[in-house]
Parts: sequence; structure tokens; C-alpha cells
Amino acid sequence: MDKESTPSSPPRRDGSEQLLRPRAWDQYIGQKTVKKALEILMGAASRRGKEPIEHILFYGPAGLGKTTLAHLVAHQMATPIKITSGPVLERASDIAALLTNLTPGEILFIDEIHRINKTVEEMLYPAMEHRSLDIIVGKGPSARTIQLDLPPFTLVGATTRIALLSQPFRTRFAGGIFRLEFYTEKEIEAILAQSAAQLEVGADSQALAMIAERSRLTPRLANQLLKRCRDVAHVADQNMITPDIVEKTFDLLGIDKAGLETEDRRFLSVLIDKFNGGPVGLSTLAAATAEDPDTIQEVYEPYLLRLGFIERTPRGRIATERAKEHIKKTYAETFRMELPLGSSSNVVESLPVDGSMLQP
Repeated sequence: MDKESTPSSPPRRDGSEQLLRPRAWDQYIGQKTVKKALEILMGAASRRGKEPIEHILFYGPAGLGKTTLAHLVAHQMATPIKITSGPVLERASDIAALLTNLTPGEILFIDEIHRINKTVEEMLYPAMEHRSLDIIVGKGPSARTIQLDLPPFTLVGATTRIALLSQPFRTRFAGGIFRLEFYTEKEIEAILAQSAAQLEVGADSQALAMIAERSRLTPRLANQLLKRCRDVAHVADQNMITPDIVEKTFDLLGIDKAGLETEDRRFLSVLIDKFNGGPVGLSTLAAATAEDPDTIQEVYEPYLLRLGFIERTPRGRIATERAKEHIKKTYAETFRMELPLGSSSNVVESLPVDGSMLQP
């Protein structure tokens, strides 16, 4: 159900995500505002002696470093960290077992905390506020409540959907609620350089810039792309990631210069060509692309909205001029021809539905 680690536990040398996580506070790149607030929080707690820091909550899109920050806080405070996730905390006995086995000052990290059971959430209220746990013993008229004292501890939560946490729960994170923002390309390049050193592979600065450009400004995705480039380099009997290696890797993965994958471009092509750029309703678009509406909303649209490639209007989805230019340029480079978008006879409409020809 849970696992425990200490700040001094060695990283795995297998190219896993754990290997690429920063091991020290000064190795963590980006999120300067959050880091400064945490430094004050931890510094004040350290000055007061053995008092743990107050409960904190990290939220934001996946892959921005919420789990990494939790580990670094434990490292800075020189305390063990016990790790679990919201979906596994289904019963009151689950959280009771975790809390009663904590050591003084220990950090309890709950990933995807918005998915914990409502009963479990309510049990956390007195635990977070008063360091006590109320347990009902027995059934019927003979049932009675026992209050157990808990050791001082810090609850660190991480979520991608903070709106699903109730207001009473959010207010109990007295140490602060911190939103993690997307990184800049320069920060991603610095992270990639650090990761390349951990992976023991050389990397050209131009190659790192090319990876950062297509990383969607997300460290997790950037590191995944870096590892795929390393694989291509090793297959070519090289230990250096060059611009040529990066281009070959992205050609294989079907990722263009905007970071769009084959399915992203297929989605845009359907919107542009079959519906003349929109507006078109979500259900109609889902039927035309053979995708589930939730997949469109949760997988495709967030990044396309960030790029300004689509707009959501009361009448439906609309492809912007920027999206049309990007699709036009992508296919012009791929097939070396100009594409008259919006025409029923254009090249995009003639491509197969499975998107096999959409890969640059």
C-alpha cells in the first residue's frame, strides 16, 4: 500500500525516473517562487528545533516536479518520507495504519490526493489539526470512540485536480498551497544537461535546445525524449546526442517542431478539413476522429489550447489561423507542396484516417 524511503537512499542506475530526480535542493531547477516560500517554511521550522513543517499541498499539471519537491523537502529536513497514493486509501483502517506507524517528524506524502475516499479525508481533519485520530471500537450500543495521539508529522499532498479537494480539506494545509508552473525552455535545457550527465551520455547544446523546444515545457516529458535520443544514439554506436540524432528520433516518434504528435495533428486536420476549421461540437468532433470525448478534452485540447491552436466557444471548437499555418507548413515540408487549406480537394482530406501519413 505504501513505501518508505530516506533522503540518503541511493538512486537506481537503470535510467529510471528516480535516477534523474535531483538529489539536493540546489539541483532543483525552476519553480523559484515555490522554492523560496519552502525555504522560509523549512528554515523557520528548523530554528524552532525539532518541530516539523506545517502541512503543504502541491498542485499543477502532471510532470512538473511535485513528487520531486516532496522528496527534497524530506532531504532538507533530514527526515524519512513515507509514500502512498490517494486511490489505495479506500478504508479508514488504511489511513489509521499509516498514521499510527509514523515516527516523530516524519513526512507522509500522498500523491493524487484528490482521489482518496471521502471517509478517509474526514479522518485526516483531526489528524492534521490536533494530531489525534478518532477510532470507533465495537458495534451497536456498546460502540465507543477512542482517541489516539499521533506523533508530530507533516502531510504533503500532490494533485493535478485541486478543485476536487473539498474546501475544509484545502484549508488544513496550513503550510501553504503551491501551484507549480510550466518551465521555460532555458530551464528545460538546464534540466536536460543535468539529466544527460546522470545518464552518462554526451549532449550537444543545440541538441538539448531542440529537445527543450518540443518538450511541452514539462521536465518529465523532456527526460523521456532525452532517453529516446540516447537510445537512438546507442543503436548508432554513438555516445553523443547530436542535432542529427535528435531529428532522427523525432522523425521516428512523429513529433514536430511544436511538440505535436501524430494524433494531435490528425485531430487538427479533421477539425480544419472536414469542418472548415469549425466551430464544431465536442460530440461531433469525437465521432469524426473516432475518439472518446474525454480523451479529446483531457489529452489533446490542453496543449493545443496552450499553443493557441484551438479555441473553445459556445458554438464549439475552432481551429485558429496559427493552427492552419502550422498544419500547412508541416505538410508542405513533408510532401514539398503547398496545401490549400479549407478546400475539399486538398491533400489533408485525402490522407488516411489512421494518421499514417501525418507523421513528418
